[in-house]
Amino acid sequence: MAAPPRTGRGGGGEEPDITEDRLIPEATVARLPLYYRALLEIADQSTTVSSEQLAELARVNAAKVRKDLSLLGSFGTRGSGYDADFLIAQIDRALGIDENWSVAIVGIGNLGRALTNSAGFASGGCQVTSLYDVDPAVVGEEIGGMKVRHMDEIATLRDADCPDIGVITTPGWSAQGVADLLVRAGVTSLLNFAPRVLHVPSHVHVRYVDLSIELQVLGFYRARQEAGARVGHEEEPVPLIRAVGMSPPQDLA
Repeated sequence: MAAPPRTGRGGGGEEPDITEDRLIPEATVARLPLYYRALLEIADQSTTVSSEQLAELARVNAAKVRKDLSLLGSFGTRGSGYDADFLIAQIDRALGIDENWSVAIVGIGNLGRALTNSAGFASGGCQVTSLYDVDPAVVGEEIGGMKVRHMDEIATLRDADCPDIGVITTPGWSAQGVADLLVRAGVTSLLNFAPRVLHVPSHVHVRYVDLSIELQVLGFYRARQEAGARVGHEEEPVPLIRAVGMSPPQDLA
């Protein structure tokens, strides 16, 4: 059911009627945080922003920007662009940045510790609320004001204590077991840093972050730049933010 329209600032004077069931492609979702960051910078200098400005910062064409934003609703005024603050609010709402999602990090090695102490989660509308590991030398340690709990405790979590998002920073060989534990506990959103493709039920969303793959992608573009320079051709710029793949839903039943 569509959410009732609300009034707000924007080109048309009303906040767009954004429906939760509106189908938004993954590629568009991956670009929204980039638009959001660009808008935060632009809003300090101007009250309005054009699709051309956003396109230049995101390294896409203006038509794609307009199409992406149209999926959130109908706003913006032809000839004068978008109200920057209003657009920030719409993307903020679409991305759930103001929801303060709870995050559990499983695997408190170097990467897990770095993520725990990072400000990146807070800027994305998330808060690390629990840490888990199996190493006796780590369990019980206090990091960032939180005590590391044994991973077995995930199975005993009550609904009220279940995190909104589970972050897996374990070795690849143990990632599937961790994912299974989190899913059984009721977690439906996973961010996987482990070099392992996870098999999860169809209702669970998984995002993969593999730094070795990202370096290989950069190597691909660097090689193309080298080849282009040798033949005198200018290559297209490397995408500012590349969409990190979402796993195809897989029903284990």
